[in-house]
Amino acid sequence: MNKFSLLLLVVFLLSSTIVSAQQDDRNAITTAVPFIIIAGDAKAAGMGEQGVATSPDAYSGQWNPAKMAFIESKYSVGFNYTPYLGNLVNDIGLMQLSYVNRLDERSAFGASLRYFSLGTINTRRDASDVGLDVKPNEFAFDATYALKLDDQFSMAVSGRFLQSNLRLNGLDDLQDASPASSFGVDIGAYYQSEQKTYTDFDGRWRGGLNISNIGPKVKYSDAGEENFIPTNLKIGGGFDFILDDYNEVFVGLEFNKLLVPTPPRFGRVDSNGDGEITNDDDVVIVAGQDDDVNFFTGIFQSFGDAPDGFSEELKEITWSLAAEYTYDDVFALRLGYFNESDLKGARKFATLGAGFEFNSIDLDLSYLFSTGSVRSPLENTLRFGLTFSFGDKYEEY
Repeated sequence: MNKFSLLLLVVFLLSSTIVSAQQDDRNAITTAVPFIIIAGDAKAAGMGEQGVATSPDAYSGQWNPAKMAFIESKYSVGFNYTPYLGNLVNDIGLMQLSYVNRLDERSAFGASLRYFSLGTINTRRDASDVGLDVKPNEFAFDATYALKLDDQFSMAVSGRFLQSNLRLNGLDDLQDASPASSFGVDIGAYYQSEQKTYTDFDGRWRGGLNISNIGPKVKYSDAGEENFIPTNLKIGGGFDFILDDYNEVFVGLEFNKLLVPTPPRFGRVDSNGDGEITNDDDVVIVAGQDDDVNFFTGIFQSFGDAPDGFSEELKEITWSLAAEYTYDDVFALRLGYFNESDLKGARKFATLGAGFEFNSIDLDLSYLFSTGSVRSPLENTLRFGLTFSFGDKYEEY
């Protein structure tokens, strides 16, 4: 990776956020620590990065922690690895370790660690400098408590500590940089109906809502600008078509919106009253609202501050479709599609996935390919994960 040096880091940072800033007609929202909203597990990654209302598993903490109260195994441990920018380098990736403990019939505890490595970067002051190797990284640790409020509905709260250490030691102009730290809170709700009989099949409804990463802004140096962390709203639903004792099909729809202020549109006005607009006049906000607010105000402001009004607010909502076919709970095939407005980042991609279970060990695989003009950093990436389930079993609807 040394030959890419700082250029690769810049490419990574740009591609990690949901912005294509080089196109003037786009008004995408950028945040700090975008790694915490990358799909960390292969199951959700194979379903269009959908997880708020899918079946509970060891990775529910990222998508909807309330699902943990419905997980069927006493203990679940999962490990996933996601290569990043795999077409360019081989040492950037996201690792995730997850744990869920079903405490009793009504409650569960979970924890997870996500570690994002940017590989090894060689920093140089000039061409004659031999350079210094540094290893920037980011990580997040969270803990969850989930509780059933009745047999079909649960809620959960998660606390998360996160740190982003992107300092490049040895560069004079970055000597005041330091790791950026913050914390976040998630609030989730999940509904899972009883199995009901229809004309030719049985079925089960699922629904979920999760507000994640509610927390303070971060900055990378004393003089640096504060940046929002990616506070996000997920809401979705799905239905299980239970065809017989062996065959089951899930279909789901999910919507997401960043609860972060939209950048306003700036322009010059005739501030000196001479009848002309020149470079001597002031630059002011001509559309939208000031986005220099605290994180709590920013959550509520994010629903109505887009420069072009309600039509632009709708464009800030991404959506995904997912389908999963399961045979005898031992084999699964998955499909997904994710869509984002061209104005807000233009991420459009399809996903494929598969799952295999053997002696309480689940192996999940997923693959992504872009369908729009902007290529994903995860293009042509094979992601994989292992989940170990053991202990007593809980019967759920």
